[in-house]
Amino acid sequence: MKNKSSLIVLNALANDNRLQIMQWIGSPRDHFPEQSDGDLVDDGVCVGSIVTKTGLTQPTITKHMNILANAGLVTHKKIKNWVFYKPNKRAIDAAIAQITNDLS
Repeated sequence: MKNKSSLIVLNALANDNRLQIMQWIGSPRDHFPEQSDGDLVDDGVCVGSIVTKTGLTQPTITKHMNILANAGLVTHKKIKNWVFYKPNKRAIDAAIAQITNDLS
């Protein structure tokens, strides 16, 4: 692999749970109920909603989301006591372009 960042992104997405979460948060209104705090699109999806939807524990989801964040695929923000995640579309587009270039 020509670019180490491509490998980090591919490794982050190689997990079924993380790939599914990325698909869900990519169109959050289709996959999550409205939240009392934070807009699904503008602020992101609350980690508690991701926990509920996946059935995984909060520490497990936090670990998955940290891997996605370290790969640059999601951004996060804290509102009150909760963390909200949304896709980093610019970084995703750049990763797709880099992977395409690496495979050419």
